[in-house]
Order: sequence, then structure tokens, then C-alpha cells
Amino acid sequence: MAQENYETTDVVICGCGPTGAMLSAYLGRMSIPHIVIEKEPEITTDPRGIALDEDGIRMLQGIGIYDQIYSDIGTCMSKFKFIGGTEKILDKKPFLEMDYGTTEGGTGHVGFICHKQPILEKHLRDAMKSEFCQLHTGASVFEIREEGDHVYSQYNDADGFTHGIRSRFLVGADGKTGFTRKNFLEPLGIHMEQAHTAFYDETWVALNWEISLPNEKTHPDFALWRLGYTPEQVYDLFFPVNFRFVCNPERPAVCGRFGLPSNRLWRFEFVVRPGEDGEEMSKPENIEKVVFPYITHPGSRYGIVEDVQFPEDCIRVLRSRPFRFSARSCNRWSHGRVVLCGDAAHVFPPFGGQGIASGFRDAVSLAWRLVLLCRRQTVAINNHEEVLSGWYVERKQQLERSLAATIKNGEFVTEGNPIKIFIRDWSLFFMHLIPRWRRDFRLGYRKEGLVKYNHSPGLPFDPSHKGGLCLPQVYCKQLGSEKVMFSDDVLFSKEKKGLFQLLVYLGSVDELDVVRQSVSQIEEISKGEIRSTEVTYLIEDTGAKSTEATRDLLSIFRLATAEEFAQSSLCRGRPEPQYYDPLYLGNALEGNGFVVVRPDRFIYAACDNIVDLEKVIPNAVQYLHG
Repeated sequence: MAQENYETTDVVICGCGPTGAMLSAYLGRMSIPHIVIEKEPEITTDPRGIALDEDGIRMLQGIGIYDQIYSDIGTCMSKFKFIGGTEKILDKKPFLEMDYGTTEGGTGHVGFICHKQPILEKHLRDAMKSEFCQLHTGASVFEIREEGDHVYSQYNDADGFTHGIRSRFLVGADGKTGFTRKNFLEPLGIHMEQAHTAFYDETWVALNWEISLPNEKTHPDFALWRLGYTPEQVYDLFFPVNFRFVCNPERPAVCGRFGLPSNRLWRFEFVVRPGEDGEEMSKPENIEKVVFPYITHPGSRYGIVEDVQFPEDCIRVLRSRPFRFSARSCNRWSHGRVVLCGDAAHVFPPFGGQGIASGFRDAVSLAWRLVLLCRRQTVAINNHEEVLSGWYVERKQQLERSLAATIKNGEFVTEGNPIKIFIRDWSLFFMHLIPRWRRDFRLGYRKEGLVKYNHSPGLPFDPSHKGGLCLPQVYCKQLGSEKVMFSDDVLFSKEKKGLFQLLVYLGSVDELDVVRQSVSQIEEISKGEIRSTEVTYLIEDTGAKSTEATRDLLSIFRLATAEEFAQSSLCRGRPEPQYYDPLYLGNALEGNGFVVVRPDRFIYAACDNIVDLEKVIPNAVQYLHG
């Protein structure tokens, strides 16, 4: 195909799963033209990933679909219960419990939601829709080549016609077996390798059931009716709320509800033991042997003779498939102008719900860098490679942290040594007697706090001014208004054009006059990159009132309390915020009230006075201008 026949755009995204869709949504919000190529004609109906952590929730919020999270996509996962022993009992007392229904992680959100992936993807695609996005489904990329300042790609559309695209960058979000890595980048030396010292590589079977409720008319002989149980109570008995990590040394498993409560969806994953075949273990006869004991209760539990099994004809199998779970990451995530993200760049074991969330983090942190590179009219040779390598150097730090938490969960689940199990259980028993450690266990991986990157040359933040720390999110109210908002939505509203934003965090309204006069000079120093009209002022005092100094009310907010959030529409469908600390942001900043924030919600620099701010801004401008 002649080059003059190629359609031109800024970015091509191969793959429109969760990662590709999230990248597209953020590029669209920042006005970058792009084309998305997806080989499947429709969103898959197969619920694959089911867990999304608070970072993922925050990123859904960032593309404007927060209202759909609890009304359509999923529900709070609440507690993770780790249960031991070989008995097939799901409601036994756990030896470890983590509570992810609280609001302690610094994002303003609960720790995890359990979602129905097809619905999640539907809303992601709705968020993609804009004048800047073209989505081609049923289309397959078959050629990628890089020449000069562009990437040339060809694809066949759903009707079999061939098209060409010339783009400034191409992103492979097409999964671990996708064309971008397997056919283009692997011959160039990019390959998957072990991503963590505690290497994990096993085959598991993932099973999804849709449950319907039995009743006295449909199942008149079911033993629990005569004991007075209702259909809903029966459902709760056999498919209890909260997620279970079944630490059975004979066959580890993970199970729990997902999606909306009204969906009545249940996931059960179990390990395929050495010598077993994954395909065989996913067949009905083996599912009956492995899973049905967990939904069969001894009659003695209810004071009757016969055992009680949940009616099999009330179970519809949505999926039963083996998967290879491992912890692997590519040695490099980009080559020239071709980039990998999501499952194309790294894969996770199933124990921490980090697969989709990590792809989201890739997408959001990559999006603003692509915006930066696409906006530049002239750049130094290979400057894009420096920017992109800085991106995945940062991401690999966070990936390592996520993997460590995931593998630690996995070690609990898969431990088979009786001595280690004994030591683990008794150690945890005694450690729970100490309040501080008991709190740490409740927090789970959140006890580490928000991510802070370690600096190395080329990374876009100032380590001497708290740069590299993920900015906490809090609840706030605009002065003069009763509407509760998330601070991200204020800081990065769609109306703002600046790539980096300035947050000014103040103790009281009395400080406003002097500070606003000083900040008004920042726009000139930043060469227009940080706009004075877009500066956000946040007052720590939750009792702050509007005064003459706050006449420009649109940019001035105060912290809101947990009680105010609980009474707002933002709390609809989710638990009220437990253990929420409105001072989390102020404590994290440690008195540094002038904060330059990147679009991925990481701090570029935080200064305690305007003089230091004026010193760090030129460095930010130099990075932005290349």
C-alpha cells in the first residue's frame, strides 16, 4: 500500500479491552486524535476479571463514569477471609481477615469492588466516545513498521478490506498473545521474563456460575423449607458474602460473589495439581468432585439426617476454563514509537485483583505522556524514547509492589507444608492481639500507603520536593455550595487545559488574599503551562465560610467530612466511609502547600513557599517542552 493512501492520526491503539479502552478515554478527554483497532466484533460476554482495587475505581472516576460503578458495574467486596484446613466449609472462622470495605487507602474509595467485566467494558467504551476517537471492531492488525517519525500499520476490517494508518505512536494493548508483541516486538528483543523473585507459575480453573433462587414450588423436597428458611437465606447460606481465600493444602481455591447483588454471580477458582490436565479438570464431572462439596452442607448443621446440597438445576455455568497464572513482565515496554501496556506488557497471578487495575495504571500514566509528545511540534532526536522509558521505569516500580502484595496473598492460599501452616496460623493469632498489627492486617496491602516512586535520571518529578508521591484524594465542597465532590474532579475538571495542575492547600480562608496574589505570577514563569485561572485552592478548615476574599468561588474549596460525604449522592450504593481521615492529604504533604500535580495524580513537586515553587516550575516546563 502506498504511503499516501494511509489515514493519518496521532495514536493507534491495538486492542479495546479494559486497558485499551481506558487509554482511549483519557486521550479523548485530552483532545488527542486516535484510532482503536479491536479484533472482536462485540464485547465479550465472558466475565473474566472480577476485582478492581481503589486505584482502578479512581481511574473510572477520572473518565466520568463514577455514577455507574455502584449502579451497574459492581459492588464493594468488603472483607477478604482466609480460611484454612481441609474441610469443605466456606463460613468457618478465618485465620486472617482483611477489610476492604473501609476508606483508609488515601483515595476516598473502598479498597475493592467486584464487577462484571462485560458491563465494565461497556461503560469504558461509552467513555471513549468523542470526536477524537475512532473505534474499528472486528478488525485485525497484520502489519506494523516504523519509518522515521511515524508508525505505519495495516489492518483488515470486518468486511475483509485492507486499510493503512500512519500514526505518531502505536500502543499494543492487545494482550499477552497479541500481534504487537508476538509479531513485531519479540523479533526486536522484547520478551516476557520473570517479574518477581518469588516466581509463581501454575494452572488454575476459573469457574463462573449464575445462581437462581430455589423456592417451595420449584423444589418442594428441599429440606430447608420445613425449617423456615427463605430462598434468600438459602442463597446466603451456600454462597456467603465476602470473598474467601480457601487455604486448603490439598487443593487451594478462591471464591466469592461478583457483579451487582441482583446478578447473583459466583466465581470459584481452584488449582490444577501436578499430573492433572487443566482442560479435564474444567469438565462437569470434575467440577462436581472439586466444587460441589463446598455447596453441600452436613445435615447435622441443621439438625437433620440427610446432607443438604444447593439445587444443581439452579446453577447456570457461564464459564469453566483453565488458565495459566504467572508473574511475568517484559524486559522493555517500548521500542521506538511502539509501546506495550496491560497484559501485553505484564501478567499477574490471580490473588490480588491487580490485572485490570495494573492495565489501568499503565494507560493513565501513558496517556499524558503521549499527549505531551503529540503536542510537541519539534523534539530532540530520540526524545520520545526517553519519555517512554521513563514511563515504564516508573510503572515497573509500582508493578513490583503490586506483585509483592499479590504473591504474598498467593503464599497464604497455596502453602502446603504442615509445619509452615502451623507456624503461620499461631503467629497470626498472637499478632492479632496487638492493636497496631491488628489494624495492619485489616488494611491488607493498603498499610503500605500510597505509592511513592524512587527517582532516577529522566523521571518527571522533583525528589527533593516530595515528587513521585501519588497525590491522596479527599472529599471537598466548593465554598458557598453544599455539593460534595472528589478533589480529583476539581483538580482535573474537563474544562481545564493545562497538562500539569497547581493545587494550593491552605489551613484557613485568612491565608487566601496574600497567596492568590503570589500565585498570579506563576503563569508567566511557567510559560502558560500552569494557568492561574486553573489553580485550585483547598482549605483544610471544614468549617470555612465564604468571605470577601473568596469572591472567585469557582476555584476555592474546603475539605468535607465523612458525614457530609455519607449524606451526598456520591455515597449511593457504596458503604459509608469508615475510618476516613479528611486530613490525609495535609498530612501527606507535610506542610508543603503548593503542589504541582501530573495528570496521573502523581506529584511533580510540593513546596512550602512560593519562592521554592518559582524555582521548581522552570524544570517542569523544560520537561514539558522537551
